[in-house]
Amino acid sequence: MTGPSVSGPDERIGMVLGTEDATPVTFWFAVSPGASVQLDDLVVVRTQKPNGQPVHFYGIVDHVRTRHEGVTFDSDVADVVAGLLPASVSYAARVLVTRVDPEDFIPPQPGDEVRHARGADLRLALSADKMKRSFPGGLLADGQVLPINYQFVNGEQGGHINISGISGVATKTSYALFLLHSIFRSGVLDACGEGHRTRALIFNVKGEDLLFLDKPNREVTQREADTQAAKGLPAGRYDLLGLPVEPFRDVQFLAPPKGGAGDVIVPDVEQRSQGVTPFVFSLREFCVRRMLPYVFPDGNASLNLGFVIGNIEEKLARLAAGDDAPYLTVEDWQPDTEVLLSENLRFDEMGKTRIETFGALVSYLEYKLLEQNDGEGDSKWVLKQNGGTLRAFIRRLRGVQKHLSPLVRGDLTPAQAAKYRPDLLRQGVQTSVVDIHKLGAYAQSFVVGVLLRDLFEHKERYGRQDTVFVVLDELNKYAPREGDSPIKDVLLDIAERGRSLGIILIGAQQTASEVERRIVSNAAIRVVGRLDLAEAERPEYRFLPQSFRARAGILQPGTMLVSQPDVPNPVLVGYPFPAWATRRDEVAESVTVQETEDTGKDWLGL
Repeated sequence: MTGPSVSGPDERIGMVLGTEDATPVTFWFAVSPGASVQLDDLVVVRTQKPNGQPVHFYGIVDHVRTRHEGVTFDSDVADVVAGLLPASVSYAARVLVTRVDPEDFIPPQPGDEVRHARGADLRLALSADKMKRSFPGGLLADGQVLPINYQFVNGEQGGHINISGISGVATKTSYALFLLHSIFRSGVLDACGEGHRTRALIFNVKGEDLLFLDKPNREVTQREADTQAAKGLPAGRYDLLGLPVEPFRDVQFLAPPKGGAGDVIVPDVEQRSQGVTPFVFSLREFCVRRMLPYVFPDGNASLNLGFVIGNIEEKLARLAAGDDAPYLTVEDWQPDTEVLLSENLRFDEMGKTRIETFGALVSYLEYKLLEQNDGEGDSKWVLKQNGGTLRAFIRRLRGVQKHLSPLVRGDLTPAQAAKYRPDLLRQGVQTSVVDIHKLGAYAQSFVVGVLLRDLFEHKERYGRQDTVFVVLDELNKYAPREGDSPIKDVLLDIAERGRSLGIILIGAQQTASEVERRIVSNAAIRVVGRLDLAEAERPEYRFLPQSFRARAGILQPGTMLVSQPDVPNPVLVGYPFPAWATRRDEVAESVTVQETEDTGKDWLGL
C-alpha cells in the first residue's frame, strides 16, 4: 500500500463530474489541484434533495486515472510537454458507493464537493455505527482502522471466515492468526461476556511455523518501526489497532508421537524441544468411538465398500464395549507363528489373544473376513459381501497401517492413554495447536476428521457454552467440491450448523473454486489475498467488483481484500508483522536461553 493521503481532514479533494454519469451506486469526481487521491480511499459527498434535505454518499475509490484534455492524438503528449500544444491534465477518480444516508437513492449532483471520510464519516462509510461489537480487521491505506462486525463472526447474525490466495504469497495463515489475536486481545470478547470461554483450535499443516505462537518475535519492533517510517503513519500499527505487541497466551501444542513401540512417548518435532505434548488414541478408543470411517477419506466412493466399513465399524464397537483397557482381547483368533512374530502378539492369563497394535487389528480383521472357515470368513462379519470388496478393504487398511500405527496404540498403560488423549477443551487453555505436518495425507485427514467430529458432538451434547474458532488450511483437500467423505460431512455440518453451536470455521485454501460450494458460501466474512488471475474470474469471486479482481493478482504479502455483510464492497487492508515467532530463529534470545535451561532441568529430573 502507498502512504497516507496528504489532504487535510476537512479539505475538499474534488467535485462530482458532470461529464460522466453519476448514479446512487457509482460516480466519478475530478480531483482538486494539490489533492491526493488513491485506490481504496474512502470518501463522502453531500448533496441536497429539491426540498433541501441533505443526503450523504459514502464510498470507496476503485479507479483513478489522469489524461490530457484538449488534444486528440496519443502522440500529442510530446508536443504538450514541449509547450507546443495547450492542454490541461484531468485527474479523476471513480467511487463505488458503500452507503447512502438517509436511504434516498437519488444521484449526487455535478459539482457536489467530495471529501475524505475520516472520524465519524469513516464510521458511517464502513457502517461501524451499526456494529454493536467489532474488532480491528486491519488498517486502511491512510492508517485508519477497519472494524469487523463480531456478530457476523461469532454466529449471532452470521459466522465463519473464508480466506483464499496463492500459497506462500497470500499469507492466509498469517492473517487468520492476526484475526484471532485481534479477537482475543481487542476487548470484544469481554464486551459480549465471552472473554473466559472462547477458544481456538489451529491445525498446523505446513512445517513447524505455528509451534512458537507463545514466544515473542524478536524482529517485530524493528520491522514495525521501518513500516511506520515508510508509510508515514502517526504511530505504530499495533498502537493504531489498539492491540498489544504480545504473543498468544495459554497455548497448548499437540504433536503426533515418534514411531516405534516402547514406554517412552515423545512428540515428533524438530525445532521445539520443550512444551509440546504427544497425542495418541488407544486402540479401544478407536473402536468404541467409531473412528474407522475416517481412515478412508474416499470410503463413500463405492457403495459396497461403504457398506463393509459401516459393518466393521459396528462389529468393532461391540467388540470393544464393556472394558476400559487400552488394548483389545479376542478369543476366536489363534494366529499362526508368522503373525505372532510380526505383530508381537501376546496372550492374557485366560489364553485370549491381546491386540495391542494397529497392525494386529488389521491382521485380526483379515482373519475374520478372508481366512476363517477355510477362506470363507466369519459369516457374521462378511454378510455375503463380495470377496473382491473385502480384499480391497484390507488392502486399504494395510496401505495406511504405517501412518496410523504411531497414532492408534494399545500398548499403553491406562495412565498413558488418559495423559496423551488430545483434550482440546482443557481447562486453562485458550489456544490448541495440533501439528500434523509430518503425517501422511491419510493420517492428516484421520486426525482432522476425528478431532472435529468429537468437537462437534461435544457441542451438540452440551450446547453453546463457549465459542471455538477452528483454523484449517487446505480446505480443498479436506472438503473438495467433488466426491463425499466423512471429514467433508463434518466440515459441512460445521459450516451449516456450527455457528448455532459456537463452532466457527476460519478456513483457507488456494482455490475456492475447488472447495465444496456450501462451505465457502456459508462464510459471512470473505477474505482474498494474492490470487491467480484465472482463478479470480471464477464465480466464487463475484463478490469482488471487476476492478478488485484485477488487483487481486498484484496484491503484496501483508495486504488483503476483506468483504463483510455490513459493507457492500470489499476493502483493502494491511496488518502488522506478527508479534509471535513463526520459526525458531525469530524467538527472542532471552526466551531461547530460558527454554534451554528448562529443557536441561527436564532431562536432569529437576
